[in-house]
Amino acid sequence: MTEDYIFGNLDLASIALWLFFLFFVGLVIWIQRENQREGYPLMDEDGTKADAGGVFPVPEDKTFLLPHGRGEISVPSGQNPERDDIDAKLVPTAESGGYPYEPAGDPLADGVGPAAWANRRDEPELDGKGHPKIVPMSGADQFHVAAGRDPRGLPVVAGDGAIVGKISDMWLDEPEQMVRYLEIDLDAEYGDGSRLVPLTLARIRSNRVLIHSIYGEHFAGVPKHRAPNQVTKLEEEKISAYYGGGKLYADAKRLEPQI
Repeated sequence: MTEDYIFGNLDLASIALWLFFLFFVGLVIWIQRENQREGYPLMDEDGTKADAGGVFPVPEDKTFLLPHGRGEISVPSGQNPERDDIDAKLVPTAESGGYPYEPAGDPLADGVGPAAWANRRDEPELDGKGHPKIVPMSGADQFHVAAGRDPRGLPVVAGDGAIVGKISDMWLDEPEQMVRYLEIDLDAEYGDGSRLVPLTLARIRSNRVLIHSIYGEHFAGVPKHRAPNQVTKLEEEKISAYYGGGKLYADAKRLEPQI
């Protein structure tokens, strides 16, 4: 009999189902808004604020405490500022929106197009103990080359066949135990001093190291790293972007369609 049922005519199963539905909808909305913490607020090509890309607004700022005494950061509004020099280095190919932009000057030096870099923090990436992750092998006695070719001492050959210097060291991602960069000692006519090249953009042969993406004349412009035994995240961005951009911009012939 219904009068013996403590909840009367209340349908607990229906209530539980509706509570779960409301919780699930709220969870989806929360996840969608949290997803807008990196890279937001969106900006249009002309620099104006764009739509958030959905029906939900950008979330309020949340402040995170960074490890190893590196302060704090608030996102989304407190992210690393965008590059303020980019507009003067690109020109639109048409007045209508959606058309591509072209470099106004030297794209490798200006860091635009495929050579563009993100404005990351100018500090080295740290491991879990607060030490720089990427270090030269010459300062890491616990590492040695156990397999493959040791490129140190080999000449470096650019995309145009110029011999620009030789490999002097390898830079390791110590926690990951893998090589990230090769260090080049440049000859005086190609810029002098040392430069880093990402290992993924170099090809190690038995008697040379090939770097196809840029030519001999471009090595002097490769961004330098300030400290002799560490590289910052911003420097990594600029170095990788320079070599990567050379795949298109090192030679005018590369701008044409390839078959």
